[in-house]
Amino acid sequence: METTSNRTAPFLKMTGISKSFPGVQALDSVDLELYEGEILGLIGENGAGKSTLMRILGGDYPADAGTIYLNGKPIAPRDVRDSMSLGISIIYQELNLAPNLDIASNIFLGREPRKGPLGLVDRRKLYEDAGKIAAYVGISAPLTTPVEKLSPGERQLVEIAKALSVESKVLVLDEPTSSLTPSEAAKLFEIMRRLKTQGVSMIYISHRLSEVQEMCDRVIVLRDGIRVGELTRKENNSPDSSPLAGGGLSSFEMVKLMVGRDISRFFPEHTQRKSNREAAMSVRGFRYPGAKAEVNFDLYAGEILGVAGLVGAGRTELAVNLFGIELDRTAGSKRHGEVFVCGEKVDIRSPADAIRCGIGLVPEDRKLLGVILEMAVSENITLPSIGGYKPPFLDRKRETLVTREMIEALDIKTPSFEQQVQFLSGGNQQKVAVAKWLCLNPRILILDEPTRGIDVGSKSEIYRLIRKLADEGVGVMMISSELEEIIGLADRVLVMHEGRCTGILDSDMITEENIMHLATGGTTN
Repeated sequence: METTSNRTAPFLKMTGISKSFPGVQALDSVDLELYEGEILGLIGENGAGKSTLMRILGGDYPADAGTIYLNGKPIAPRDVRDSMSLGISIIYQELNLAPNLDIASNIFLGREPRKGPLGLVDRRKLYEDAGKIAAYVGISAPLTTPVEKLSPGERQLVEIAKALSVESKVLVLDEPTSSLTPSEAAKLFEIMRRLKTQGVSMIYISHRLSEVQEMCDRVIVLRDGIRVGELTRKENNSPDSSPLAGGGLSSFEMVKLMVGRDISRFFPEHTQRKSNREAAMSVRGFRYPGAKAEVNFDLYAGEILGVAGLVGAGRTELAVNLFGIELDRTAGSKRHGEVFVCGEKVDIRSPADAIRCGIGLVPEDRKLLGVILEMAVSENITLPSIGGYKPPFLDRKRETLVTREMIEALDIKTPSFEQQVQFLSGGNQQKVAVAKWLCLNPRILILDEPTRGIDVGSKSEIYRLIRKLADEGVGVMMISSELEEIIGLADRVLVMHEGRCTGILDSDMITEENIMHLATGGTTN
């Protein structure tokens, strides 16, 4: 691959971009260059400034200082529509689709073809034009399908089709594979390669460094709002001791630039498993609405029980039903079975019942269910344990003390206790979602995708926290779509397939091959 010194002028150039928010310098004189037909990786820990930089490019924020050039001409996008008119499209991790509208309407939302003196939507042309783009990106569902009926992978393709419908020359993808299956991610990568050959320039943001290695030509690294380095694809013949090592772009070098230190051991060491362990939770004959079979398992005190399976396997449904939440309220469909906590049979009909039993749940969707974005950090952290702060008059001194302890323990980056959670980075929001349950000293902690959208440095910290909780006797049930995470952390693994448990693997049987065998419907027999 050519180095930047041998290239022509950048197609997109951002120079000296600075942006500050109250109490935070988000970006400090950041430069970024993107060449025609290039896939540029933009990486950094949560809070490094990646999203802020892209939101300035997309017209969401004005820059405090700096200039943007597109094809050699200065531009200053005033809003999203203005940015799109310049050929810049940004696909954020939280997809911007109208779930009640169908695929075709979403692709041309706000730009529908019109006809007649009244300007009515030309439905025939809408579906004709949408059909061409849908076929290009590989959307197989009928164009009349409401987006809310699509899988996460299909929704991602609709977003890409939407971007291509405006003939984008610059496409930004922010954590595009976080909710995709391996086959859906492979389809996305094929589309990206096709777009690259057609001269489309892409900025790829991801915490999955293996994807960055596979897809990107160059990588720019941000840390604390500053550009700290650039890596160019080259053959990597030297041995790399990092567990994130791979060919091409060196993950070892990426990690060092991102975190400013060497993470010599990514996953914490497993402690020696104790004999005669007690079950923190026992589940017998448990069946929830939508499950294909009864589920039986034990979660021991002091262990991490990984829960693996492909998208749609029923992992999240199992977790939330154990916590007393019913996702499926179909008439005649009810939970049944027995749940024991520390040997005592319990009747969990609501989250309040689960909390009283010493169970905490960090949900998959942190923004919808994990935190209250408009509330302060301190209010979020102490919310589940509010009964312990002497209502109706809150003990503010104790609340501050607990908040400070949690912020220090989890290294939550926030300018103040009173900062609204919506203004924190995704990784710090996730830490707040974990901290709120740790205040209750739970006996059982259910973690659903605990590191989704979190950078590699924060992941390492979360992993050590999870292991520390288990070492202190907490029974941890951890759902994850990342096999590396399951294999690196779990003491045992429960594997699910289409709403049923297909097997439980002991520590000496935890391999990628065994997990995938069970996750695709195989059995342990």
